[in-house]
Amino acid sequence: MDTIKLNNGVEMPQLGYGVFQVSPVEAERCVADALSVGYRMIDTAQAYQNEEGVGTAIRKSGIKRENVFLVDKVWMGNYEDDAAARSIDESLRKLGTDYIDLMLLHQPFGDRYNAYRALEDALKAGKVRTIGVSNFYPDHLIDLSHFVDVVPAVNQVETHVFFQQTEARKYMDELGVAHMSWGPLAEGKNGFFSNETLAAIGAAHGKTGPQVALRYLLQRGIIVIPKSTHKERMAQNLQLFDFTLTDKEMNEILKLDTGQPIIMPSHHDPEITKMFMGFAPR
Repeated sequence: MDTIKLNNGVEMPQLGYGVFQVSPVEAERCVADALSVGYRMIDTAQAYQNEEGVGTAIRKSGIKRENVFLVDKVWMGNYEDDAAARSIDESLRKLGTDYIDLMLLHQPFGDRYNAYRALEDALKAGKVRTIGVSNFYPDHLIDLSHFVDVVPAVNQVETHVFFQQTEARKYMDELGVAHMSWGPLAEGKNGFFSNETLAAIGAAHGKTGPQVALRYLLQRGIIVIPKSTHKERMAQNLQLFDFTLTDKEMNEILKLDTGQPIIMPSHHDPEITKMFMGFAPR
C-alpha cells in the first residue's frame, strides 16, 4: 500500500475505506470485510453515527491498532464552547480506542476556529496523531491556516474525475496540506460507471472504469476512500497498484473535469450555508 507523508511526518495510507452512508447496523460487517480484504485505513465521522460499529470491527479483526489508520470528523453541531473537546472524547469512547490517527473538522461553517483549537489541544494531549479539515474551499483553508498554530495536515473535499479540484489543489500544495478525496467514484453520478473514456482506458489495462478513475487520483497524489457494501467490490477497489496510466491516458481523463461539484452544491451558495447553519446550535 502506498502512503502519503503528512506535514507533521505521519505516514498515511493513500487508499482507505469510507463508511459514509453505511448504516450503524451494517458498519461492523462492512468494516470487518474491508479489513479482511486488505484495507488498513478507515474513514468515519460523528455525523455518520456508525463509530461504534467501526471500532468494534477493528477490535474484533485481530489487527494491531497501530496497523489501522483511523480517520474521524467533528460535526459542526459540536463546534461551540467546550462541545468540540467533549465530542472528541465521546468519539474515542465509541471507537474504543485511546487515539485517533486523523481528526478533521467536517464543515467550514459555525465556530470553526474554536473547534480547530480543540483539535490542537487534542493533538497536544496525544488523543489524535494529526489534524485537518474537510470541505474547506481555498479561501476557508487559507483563512484558517493563518489563525491557528498547527496548519491542517489534510483537506478532504469532493474529488473525482468530473470535479478534480485542480485550482483548490494549488493552494493545498502551497500550504503543505494533503489532498484527500471523498466521493472518488462520483457516487455514480454523471454516467460514471458507463463512461466511455474510463472504460476504454480500462480495457487497455484489463481493468474497470472505476479502477481507472481511482488510479488516476492516486497518480495525482490524492488520498482516496472508495465505499462499497459488497466485499468483492471492496477487493476490486484495492487492485490499483499493478498498473500505471500513461501521460496520454492521464490527459484524456483530465478532459473529463467539469470544474464544478456534482455531489454537493457549492459551499459558497448562500442557500447551502443556510441549510448547514440549521445544524449548528443557536
